[in-house]
Amino acid sequence: MHPENSFDDTGTYKIHVKGRLDLKWKEWFDGLEIKYTNGDTLLVGTVLDQAALHGILTELNDLGLTILSITRLEGGQDKTR
Repeated sequence: MHPENSFDDTGTYKIHVKGRLDLKWKEWFDGLEIKYTNGDTLLVGTVLDQAALHGILTELNDLGLTILSITRLEGGQDKTR
């Protein structure tokens, strides 16, 4: 894989989760911001690499939460929608 096509570096992600995740879980998600939209939760922020992303997804799974979408945000994209 060419480095310019690699997703194995630091990136900004938006993870949409069904339902409201209590703010007490914030420290579990490596400093990702917890936001709410239409009764669901958005986890938004910088993720170090793919291993860290998989760790976050594992934690969501361990909490029994349903992941609705995962979006890698490129520079300038709106992080709240």
